[in-house]
Amino acid sequence: MNRSGPDRGTDRDDGADPATAAFVAHRNLLFTVAYELLGSAADAEDVLQETWLRWVGVDLAEVRDRRAYLVRITTRQALTRLRTLGRRRETYVGPWLPEPLLTAPDVAEDVELAESISTAMLLVLETLTPTERAVFVLREVFDFGYGEIAHALGKSGPAVRQIAHRARSHVAARRPRGAASPEETRTVTAAFQRAVETGDLQGLVDLLAPDVVALADGGGVKQALPRPITGADQVARVLKVGLDRVGAALTVAPVHVNGRPALALLLDGRIDSVMSLRVEDNRITAIYTVRNPEKLSRIERETAVSR
Repeated sequence: MNRSGPDRGTDRDDGADPATAAFVAHRNLLFTVAYELLGSAADAEDVLQETWLRWVGVDLAEVRDRRAYLVRITTRQALTRLRTLGRRRETYVGPWLPEPLLTAPDVAEDVELAESISTAMLLVLETLTPTERAVFVLREVFDFGYGEIAHALGKSGPAVRQIAHRARSHVAARRPRGAASPEETRTVTAAFQRAVETGDLQGLVDLLAPDVVALADGGGVKQALPRPITGADQVARVLKVGLDRVGAALTVAPVHVNGRPALALLLDGRIDSVMSLRVEDNRITAIYTVRNPEKLSRIERETAVSR
């Protein structure tokens, strides 16, 4: 996250060959780019494998900026995969949510990075076209120049500027407004945890914004909400029914997911789901619950992200 670190500076020399040293130095950055374009850690890892296979065939003597070149390869591979995933998601069972990442608490200190990988923002990015998403992520999150982005996407500079303007307007109209600070989110999340653990229905209602929305992703493998539920009373009742069903088998643990405080729900000691909250003005405006086991494979180990 430090812009003067290995992601921006000279490639480290740990005795590896130059191609390997450059890839390792920028790996966290490349993963973050791929993840923000795809919303899937598993697919981002696959993109990194494809990037590596292409990178080792590059003549480094012809490469002026290894960071930019690696990001270019990663972006192109991610776009190819994103277009394929778009077709898959048309047949996805129930609501689709991004794959949650267990992240270090200090990710929240980089406000722009934390917001860019938040579940709420990733869902906004899902509404962009693949090219708009790539331009927005590279420009607004990673601060690439229009010329660099144009080179990465094989488009003209003016075209990229136009796409960036369109993407910014689209995101501005849909991104959460008045997003809470990490401390406010932590406080509300802790209160939500207490209400869940005690089964306090009124306590849950008091924490929810009147127009709160709840989405749950089971991927057709685990039972989950088949469609979004809206409204404080209805969301609280649905939560209460679910909690009563599992009873004493449920334990709740605070975690940091996608740069923000969140909750891991465990049944008989095993992670069953991850719940992220969107907080605005000390109220919960959205609850995102991932139960799909395929999306929880990384939640027990921390994932490094960087810009």
